Amino acid sequence: MQSKLDLTQVLARLKQVVMAVGAMQKANLGRQNLTIATKSTGIDLVTEIDRQSEQTIIAFLQEHYPDHSILAEESGLTAHVSDYTWIIDPLDGTTNYAQGLPVFAISVALQYRQETVLALVYAPVIDQLFTAIKGQGAYLNGRRITVSTKTELIDCVLATGFPYDIATHPANNIPYFSHIVVQARAVRRLGAAAYDLACVAAGLFDGYWEMQLAPWDAAAGILLVKEAGGQVVHFRQDRGVSIIAANTVICSILEEQIRQIS
Repeated sequence: MQSKLDLTQVLARLKQVVMAVGAMQKANLGRQNLTIATKSTGIDLVTEIDRQSEQTIIAFLQEHYPDHSILAEESGLTAHVSDYTWIIDPLDGTTNYAQGLPVFAISVALQYRQETVLALVYAPVIDQLFTAIKGQGAYLNGRRITVSTKTELIDCVLATGFPYDIATHPANNIPYFSHIVVQARAVRRLGAAAYDLACVAAGLFDGYWEMQLAPWDAAAGILLVKEAGGQVVHFRQDRGVSIIAANTVICSILEEQIRQIS
């Protein structure tokens, strides 16, 4: 059995490498000769900066925590017999990044025996650092944050996204979006799930739903929302990680609206 980590110390170390990676991403944003490739579909992109960012974070983790497992978006699972698993999205919002749009984030979560105990989401361009340790609250640049207190959908600014197989799969969020968008104050689509969830934790969005996410999209953001006093509900089991995140009242309302369509 492995000994428990000092998560405060772990977070302090992690901040340094993630902010350095963020500075590199920011410096390369809008570069004309950026290498871009596709993955699962023609709209699922990866850039050289995704890979460079991931390699830097993994090298840091392997140096400091060599016995831990790592699940990363671009390189998959590096498995050890370990109670600890790191879940990494080195550049969440790759399509934005490839386009030169400044909305993207680095997402890192640490799980202990399959429970997320530490989360960090960093948006480099606007220098927003969201952090959480299980049981200790959620923070934005060191200031404690809480989810929105709104209780009516018409007052809410929500966030959502669409899966990469939107053109070929009927469960593509369009029916949910069409149903909810006319009932809310606004629905935003930023294109970075980890950042969307972090914004829910900070009350910048009043709620969020999305389907067909991967663990690295959502692991850190889910802990941030919960530690900020919010709720996360899994609303379908057949489309990857499909979640609603908000305060308990808005979460219940969104779940009911989605159930009406489902």
